[in-house]
Amino acid sequence: MSARIYKPAKTAMQSGKAKTDRWILEFEPETPREIDPLMGYTSSSDMKSQIRLEFDSLEAAQTYAARNGIAAAVQQPQKAKRRVMSYAENFSSNRSLPWTH
Repeated sequence: MSARIYKPAKTAMQSGKAKTDRWILEFEPETPREIDPLMGYTSSSDMKSQIRLEFDSLEAAQTYAARNGIAAAVQQPQKAKRRVMSYAENFSSNRSLPWTH
């Protein structure tokens, strides 16, 4: 039984950082997903794939995994590669490239 501990990234539909401050423990799938031949739904017989535990800190998640004998791999969050730019900078006089349409 293995799991991964990670901090979720913000979705593309979010402008803020809501729900990105908690650590998540999710179990790795033990059996592959199968496609139902009649309806085409994707399903799995693995019940642990439905479990998603949230923790306030990485240490709390690691302690829970160690206490319950779960081999957990930690994925550290990565910094977003975004350039902070305001709307007014589109019209500044010292642009490096000219404004064209």
